[in-house]
Amino acid sequence: MTRLNRFDTLRTVSLGLTAALTALTLASCGSGSSGANSPDVGSGGPAPVPTAARDVLVVSNNWEGTADFIDPQSFQRLLRLNIVPDREQRVAEIRANPVRYAEYLGVRQLIGEGNDQLVDDGFTSADGRFLYVSRPSFSDVVAFDLSTRNIVWRTPVDGYRSDHMALSPDGKELAVSASTERKVMVLDTATGAVVGSFASGDQPHENNYSKDGSRIFHASIGTVFTPLDVPLFDTTKGERVFEVVDARTRTVLKKVDIGAKLAEAGYPNFSSAVRPMAIAPDERLFYFQLSFFHGVVEYDLEQDKVLRVATLPNAVPDKPLALYPLDSAHHGLAISPDGTQLCAAGTVDNYIALINRQTLQYKIFPTGATPYWSTTSTDGRYCFVSIAGADQIAVIDYARQEQVATIPVGNHPQRSRMGRLLSSAVDTAR
Repeated sequence: MTRLNRFDTLRTVSLGLTAALTALTLASCGSGSSGANSPDVGSGGPAPVPTAARDVLVVSNNWEGTADFIDPQSFQRLLRLNIVPDREQRVAEIRANPVRYAEYLGVRQLIGEGNDQLVDDGFTSADGRFLYVSRPSFSDVVAFDLSTRNIVWRTPVDGYRSDHMALSPDGKELAVSASTERKVMVLDTATGAVVGSFASGDQPHENNYSKDGSRIFHASIGTVFTPLDVPLFDTTKGERVFEVVDARTRTVLKKVDIGAKLAEAGYPNFSSAVRPMAIAPDERLFYFQLSFFHGVVEYDLEQDKVLRVATLPNAVPDKPLALYPLDSAHHGLAISPDGTQLCAAGTVDNYIALINRQTLQYKIFPTGATPYWSTTSTDGRYCFVSIAGADQIAVIDYARQEQVATIPVGNHPQRSRMGRLLSSAVDTAR
C-alpha cells in the first residue's frame, strides 16, 4: 500500500467517525484526567527516603519503550527503565474501541513507520525521585517513582496522541502537546491532575518555559504525515504558528506566522512550521528549524522580525520532500550556555552542525542515520545528539568542536533531556 493510500484510508475513517471519536475520547479522558492513580498501576508502597541525586541524560527510546539514564561524564548507562509495563492493558483498551483502534493503526503506519511510539519525551523531578513521560501511542502522560520503578499516576490527554512536553522551572507543572486537539494541556506533576490548557494551531508540537517560568514558548507544525509536501498544497498543512503564552493564566500573548515574517524579510516560500527551537540566554533572539529547511532562522521576539537565515548544506538534493520524515529536514537544535554556538541535528542529511551564532559559520560532523534531537549538558560542555537510525547518542564537545564519543542506547532514540537520578536508583546489575 502506498503512503498516499494509507493516508486516504486513515482520512476516510477519521472523517466518517469524528463525532464518535470525540465523544469516546472525552469520555475516557474524563475519568482519567483527574490525576488519581489508575486502579491497575500503583506506587508499590511508600518510596524510600531519598538519597543523593546525580546529573543524568535521560534518553527516550521511542520504538523500544524504554528510557536510558546516562552518566554525562563517563557516558555509561546507569539505568534502563521500562516505560510501558502496562502495555498489554493499554493495547487491549485501544482494541476495544473500533474508532480509536483505527486511528491507532493509522498513526502507527504514518508517523511510527510501522512501530508503536511508546515514549516521546521525558523529564525528571529536581530531586531525582520521579520521571514524567509522554507516550504517544497510548495518548497519555505517566509518572514513575524511580526508586520502585512503578507508575504512580497516569493521565490520558485529549485526543489520541501526546507529544513534546516542557517542565516548569519550579518543577510543579508539565505542559504537554495534545497533538490531535489543537491544544496544550498543563498537568500538576504531584498528582497528574489537569490544571489548565491553552489553544494552539494544528498539530501542537514544541514547548519551552522561560527561565523565570512566566511564559511558555510554543509552536505547532501542522499536518506532517500527508504526502502533500510541495508549495502548491502548503495550505493543506493547516495553521502553523509560534506562540508566547502566559504560563499563569494560559493566555496566548503573541501568535506569529514565521513563514509570513520570513517573506517580509525577503525570504519567500518558507514553511511556517517551527520544529525544534533554541533560545538565546537573554530570551530575545530565537533560533528555529522549519519543515523542509536545511538550516536555522534567527527571529527577534522584541522586534517581531526575522533577522538572519543560516542555510546549511543539503546532502540529499534529489530526495523527494515526501520522503522527509514527518516533513523534517532538520530536527534538533540546542544552544551552548554562553550563547555562542548552536548544535543542529541534520536529520535527512545525516550530520550534526555546530554553528557560530555570531558569524553563522558552521562545522559539519557526519553521523549515522537520522540525527533527531539535540541537548546541551548541564555543565555546558557537551551537545548530545540522538542518532535515531543508529540507536546511538553522539557527543559533541563545544569547546573542542569535536565529536568525542558515541553512546549506544535503545531502539530509535528521539527526545533526550538533562535530569537527575537518585544514586540509590542506579541499576548495579546493568
